[in-house]
Amino acid sequence: QVQLVESGGGLVQPGGSLRLSCAASGSIFSTNVMGWYRQAPGKQRELVATITRAGSTSYEASVKGRFPISSDNAKNTIYLQMNDLTSLDTAVYSCNLNPWRSIFWGPGTQVNVSS
Repeated sequence: QVQLVESGGGLVQPGGSLRLSCAASGSIFSTNVMGWYRQAPGKQRELVATITRAGSTSYEASVKGRFPISSDNAKNTIYLQMNDLTSLDTAVYSCNLNPWRSIFWGPGTQVNVSS
């Protein structure tokens, strides 16, 4: 069974940057759109960015221009480069297909933006 493992979160000051990684244990990217999601405390999970195998991307409005998504298909890994972070970006970040499938939700990686 394919698993998705996120990493790269942590504590960062406002204006700082982090790079998140999502590694798949199998070849899941070949025919699927992949996405990064986040869930802030007390809020619903939201889709942040997506990428197709061909490299087409889309972004939620609040992160467009700050969070470029990329992929390395040979490594079955997608990335989220998070720049100019604000406290509003504090959340648990997870990767999944788009649309998501419940079996692929993992613990995610916590991102805390605070001074």
